[in-house]
Amino acid sequence: MSEHGSTLPRRQLGRYLREGRMQCNMTIAEAAALMEWSESKLQRLETGNAEKIRVLDVRELCRIYDFDDEFSTALTGLAQQASVKSWWHEYDDLIPEGFNVYVGLEASARALISYQPEIIPGLLQTAEYARVLINDYWPDAAPDELDRRVQLKVRRQSLLTRKRSPAAFDIVVHETALRRVVGGPRVMAAQLRRVADLSTLPSIAVRVLPFSAGVPIGHTVGPFVILEFGRDAGNRPVEPTIVYLENFLGDLYLEKQAAVDRYREAYQAIQCAALDETSSRDLLRRVAKEYAT
Repeated sequence: MSEHGSTLPRRQLGRYLREGRMQCNMTIAEAAALMEWSESKLQRLETGNAEKIRVLDVRELCRIYDFDDEFSTALTGLAQQASVKSWWHEYDDLIPEGFNVYVGLEASARALISYQPEIIPGLLQTAEYARVLINDYWPDAAPDELDRRVQLKVRRQSLLTRKRSPAAFDIVVHETALRRVVGGPRVMAAQLRRVADLSTLPSIAVRVLPFSAGVPIGHTVGPFVILEFGRDAGNRPVEPTIVYLENFLGDLYLEKQAAVDRYREAYQAIQCAALDETSSRDLLRRVAKEYAT
């Protein structure tokens, strides 16, 4: 990727602006005319290829598309960070905590590769399991806000379960996540059965890293997701691969090739040490029965 190639904040900004224009039923020509731009200039912005992005222009597009204040603030925050290569999105900084950049990125992915050492990943969570985690993270949230957050997490799962072109999901979950009780035995039994059932879908591969595997790469690794966005007719990546690292205070997005390669190597080592898919499914069902008795 060249120094002027598209970067994650720039691509996400373009994606949200394109979606906003389409929701307003505007053509590129119509929106460009309102900005007194050429169509090509707006198209470059929407595809993440604009070399220079002015916050003033983004604010004006937000006004044209009738975005609310929070969404507009988030997009101007993206515009201000549009030139970085590896991006640290710190909560309560330029972009509000309520604006989830990762969800928009995830929705565009064609394949996700993930390691989760402590909890069941969001794309495989039941509503009950998710509700416990969300309630603990936002203890002061109103009931309707809690419901909204749970519904958002459940809706995200259609990325994997839709009938047309579901994204591929390759995940290794540490046995810790099976044994760590979230919400009580009933919730855990239903959650593990859900993961086992989803693992039978052709687009989802679930493996469990057992306690007996030790530390496969000689160093502990936190949760991560590698996101791939497919290839064009010339077998070139549509967008650069991203490594997403979730942190208590914010999120880190890596797109430098060396960083992506290191995480791929780590995943391969973890995957090799994990149980195969059939044995993992058997373990999930066995532990679910233990919770149910």
